[in-house]
Amino acid sequence: MQFPENAVEVPRPQRWDEPFDPEMSDSEVAWLLTRKPFSQLDNKAFPRSAPLAAILRNDCRLRRHRPGEVIVREGDYGNSAFLVLSGNVQALLTRLPPAQLGRSSPVKLTWRQALKQLWNQSLYPESRTPADVHSQLGPRIEQADRRTTVFLQDFDGVLSDRQDLSLGPNDLFGEIAAMYRSPHVATVVAQTEAVLLEIRWQGLRLIRRDGRFSQQLEHHYRQHWLKTHLRQTPAFRYLPEDALQRVADSVRMRSFGRNEWHNDFEKTRKLPPAEQIEAEPVVASEGSHPIELVLVRAGFARVCHDYGSGHRTTAYLSKGRLFGLEEIVHNVYRPEGAPPIPLQNSLRAVGFVDTLHIPLEVVVEDLLPYIRRSELPRPLLSTRQQRTAVAPLPLPTTGRPEGEAELPTGLLEFIVQNRLNNGQQAMLIDLDRCTRCDDCVTACAKTHDGNPRFARVGPRYDRLQFAQACMHCLDPICMIGCPTGAIARDAATGTVRIHEPICVGCGTCANACPYQNIQMVEVRDQRGRFYRDQQTQFPILKATKCDMCQSQPSGPACVAACPHDALTRIDLSQVDALQDWLTQRGVPGQEAT
Repeated sequence: MQFPENAVEVPRPQRWDEPFDPEMSDSEVAWLLTRKPFSQLDNKAFPRSAPLAAILRNDCRLRRHRPGEVIVREGDYGNSAFLVLSGNVQALLTRLPPAQLGRSSPVKLTWRQALKQLWNQSLYPESRTPADVHSQLGPRIEQADRRTTVFLQDFDGVLSDRQDLSLGPNDLFGEIAAMYRSPHVATVVAQTEAVLLEIRWQGLRLIRRDGRFSQQLEHHYRQHWLKTHLRQTPAFRYLPEDALQRVADSVRMRSFGRNEWHNDFEKTRKLPPAEQIEAEPVVASEGSHPIELVLVRAGFARVCHDYGSGHRTTAYLSKGRLFGLEEIVHNVYRPEGAPPIPLQNSLRAVGFVDTLHIPLEVVVEDLLPYIRRSELPRPLLSTRQQRTAVAPLPLPTTGRPEGEAELPTGLLEFIVQNRLNNGQQAMLIDLDRCTRCDDCVTACAKTHDGNPRFARVGPRYDRLQFAQACMHCLDPICMIGCPTGAIARDAATGTVRIHEPICVGCGTCANACPYQNIQMVEVRDQRGRFYRDQQTQFPILKATKCDMCQSQPSGPACVAACPHDALTRIDLSQVDALQDWLTQRGVPGQEAT
């Protein structure tokens, strides 16, 4: 091959140019290969480009923990599994008070207190008391192996009289959160001096190539979590235990797309909708016979059908939603002599989706008899009949939410293309009502130390603007990697909050947010003096973002301050709320900017 004269030859970047632990040595890798489960794995199961030794060297890191050190926190989102090599760790199955982990729930102000806060604002933006900057009570923040980490106060007292799970050598934890992008269900603390191997998601996925290791993980999930996940789905809530067990035994688990969807987000969002849809992995194909029921376990999937030379989006599904139930019900209960119908839509992974597949015969025998007839989908017309029907088909009460199909296709595709469907509290502005008075921005600034937590800019679709404000995402990428757990979802409200006393200002959350909705700011005291680190003299930075004004009696100040009812906060992970809001204002047109 001949190159142009002005070409510059450089080595192609490789995935393992930056190993997870740059200090992992040959002797440590050799030692790991002698220990379970790695000593039992089949080297032939791994490709030449990614042998087991290379995975251990590049996708794993050794971590040493002291007694009382918090390894993972309940509610945190993670992308790593942990294998105990030596020592013991304690999984705290009963919930710790939030203050033990440096988190405190906001105290709701009275109206009098809220007015006093407005009248007695600091003259300087982002002013804090010393207690807001550094945690004085609760956990200790220390350095361990050059990591910023959290230690429980009175660790012995925390563990006394508790019925918790002790994990020792060869025990694995955190794999469910890593594989299925879900929060940790327990806080795990080092009980003794312990050495752990942290396996990041990329390596865990490769190690699962070994059949026995993959079976161990699947067995663990089926034994501990599968029935719980099924019970969370409304269609399964009346199943007796024996039927639920048969369903669980029949489930096939699959994943589509990339778990790290945010890494490609900027590139894929710029593609035309037709190209983006065509590039999405197919979970189920339109026109095929419905042989299984698909349950979305994590991520998002697009429902679309062929239209002309491309595809038309009709809905998107998130965690807990079903696909294929309408066709199965139609075929099972169709009138005698009526032909069965195939799947009326395709299901495609949007970035990443994890699914559970239940065989048709199990659905018929063990699920349909326990769904109330009033909740079963109504008989379907074929897709072609739907497109030519004069009156719209009554929508089922199970499957698609009422009104979902009425949203314009262009709007649905715009939401998915920009991954706005990830937002559970997206800020939506009706530009036909907005007068650009900026009362919303002013109210936000007055509530948050003189610095607004959002910008009145963002992607637009016709008369709708999706403002640049924290959406408190269903899949909160920002939580992954926070060294102290300072950014976490509030258990009571679902709001993603930053607990400033334990925020070390590393910027991991701000860099990870695909929507640029987290800002790092320098903080100062009530007299306007900037805080500086005692040792380095570097500025003290804190992560800031929308917190939904949880302490305010009025709720979000931006919404309360809008004089024209032009602004709202909407859960875009489910489209029924959006449909209701649009119905009051008229459905927008088809142009996006």
